[in-house]
Amino acid sequence: MTRTTQQLLADRTRLLGPNVSTFYDDPVHFVKGEGVWLWDADGRKYLDCYNNVPVVGHCNPRVVEAIATQAATLNTHTRYLHDTILDYVEALTETLDNSLNTAILTCTGSEANDVALRMAEAVTGKRGIIATDATYHGNTALVSQLSKSNVPTVGFGLEQYFRFVDAPDSYRNPDPDGTKFAAAVAEQIAAHEASGTGFAALVVCPYFLNEGFPNHPDGWLKATAEVVRKAGGLLICDEVQSGFGRTGTHMWAHEKMGVVPDIMTLGKPMANGHPVGGVVTGADTMAAFRSGYRYFNTFGGNPVSSAAALAVLREIQERSLVENARVVGAHAQVRLRDLMDRYDCIGDVRGSGLVFGAEMVTDRATKEPASAYTDRLINAMRHEGFILSKLGRHKNALKIRPPLVFSIDNADMLFDALDKVLRDTPLT
Repeated sequence: MTRTTQQLLADRTRLLGPNVSTFYDDPVHFVKGEGVWLWDADGRKYLDCYNNVPVVGHCNPRVVEAIATQAATLNTHTRYLHDTILDYVEALTETLDNSLNTAILTCTGSEANDVALRMAEAVTGKRGIIATDATYHGNTALVSQLSKSNVPTVGFGLEQYFRFVDAPDSYRNPDPDGTKFAAAVAEQIAAHEASGTGFAALVVCPYFLNEGFPNHPDGWLKATAEVVRKAGGLLICDEVQSGFGRTGTHMWAHEKMGVVPDIMTLGKPMANGHPVGGVVTGADTMAAFRSGYRYFNTFGGNPVSSAAALAVLREIQERSLVENARVVGAHAQVRLRDLMDRYDCIGDVRGSGLVFGAEMVTDRATKEPASAYTDRLINAMRHEGFILSKLGRHKNALKIRPPLVFSIDNADMLFDALDKVLRDTPLT
């Protein structure tokens, strides 16, 4: 059955319920992907400058072959023995500090973060969790409480266990050495302890992507990690968006920020779109969790998922995609700064590797967010054949986060188009 766009939208509401979100004023109906390219139902080609889930490119042949070969051989759960999950966890932990040497595989990042919070309770015996006030870590009943802007209006009374600190903002509220953020975390730790809840963990994306990936020097999280450890809590680094070489400087963003987490969580790009998530931690933390919870996940770590995840990791390593992210990202920064020199609506540019963007403002002096204008730019770029999005507290920062196979030529296509759209889209 071939539906028109309007029929698709009507049937989504009828079959999936109300308020199922879509991108763009004129939603796109994609039917094919390859590498950094997507095609819609009318055969139009788009450059994907946004999707980090197909981290090694849409329909990557190596990943497709791994999935098909394993699916044609065996797929079952981890209560039966199989090699591939062990091969993957061993290969994954080899990229990490020696203290991060055990893992649980899940189906999503949400599940991974849910497990991580329960690990923190198992280790500390406490339930107080701290996050930033402009982030997102998933959608289970427990984890959804971490997203202050997205907390459900109905729930299970879990909000008492969560406290928030202001998200870092290098543009409007610089904190060059991270001490202001560390002090804010310390204040909320004290509040948790005073309430009787106690402090269990701080959960952060180490590169603060949803918060607008502020410009911070390498090592910026060290002061905060010291505060967390001194209070007896755990540091949980959500690397769902920032990991697997995204920043171009390190395999993991927590390395860039100068810390080793007690728990690291993974998701989205882990298997190039096959539903895989994970929690990596030390043996003692894992033992405390396994003793405190009877945890089993039917699909987590199944042979097909493990094969897909291993293929992604090998592809990143063997094609030097972290280095590609560094080189292309450096070029992107040059192009962005050139645009900033010519367009006053760009208040700030930032990023590292293949996550970069520009914060749009109505006035550089006041730094007033140009949120509505950012929407217009994104929609205009969609009509030019380029897929990107927005993020940050004010939803006024362009979010450009393409697959790691994105090239300098791809970046030039993107910035040539953005130049045209900025020229043709007046601020007022």
